[in-house]
Amino acid sequence: MSTSTVELTKDNFDEIVSGSEFVLIDFWASWCGPCRMFAPIYEKAAERHQDLLFAKVDTEAQPELAAAFDIQSIPTLMIVRENIAVFAQPGALPEPALEDLIGQARDLDMDTVRASIAAAANEKHAIDEEKEQGVAGAEKASGDRG
Repeated sequence: MSTSTVELTKDNFDEIVSGSEFVLIDFWASWCGPCRMFAPIYEKAAERHQDLLFAKVDTEAQPELAAAFDIQSIPTLMIVRENIAVFAQPGALPEPALEDLIGQARDLDMDTVRASIAAAANEKHAIDEEKEQGVAGAEKASGDRG
């Protein structure tokens, strides 16, 4: 690992990620062939984009982190902006795809992202309330028949 990337552990993850506005995280393992193919592409991107934090999580050494993020396949790349995971996908990206992805993540309007998250949470809450009312109504209706 070069000086362009930071090794994340369960001990430093929250502090480093929450203290950074834009973080790319590569979940990898030393035995993983696609991970080894992706590593130099990731390192090159880290050197090119020194204004961003490029981090790595060794899933063998940090199984708790892999489990916390439900990493099922490696490599998996995650992008966190302003403490919101805006991208997570398994697979080794070719350099042009990684550069395109970084550009798209940079261009995100985080106010719009936060508004979308809030709207989705409100919609889920409304659906949950409707389900609760439906169950209560069905219970009342079945009790009225008795």
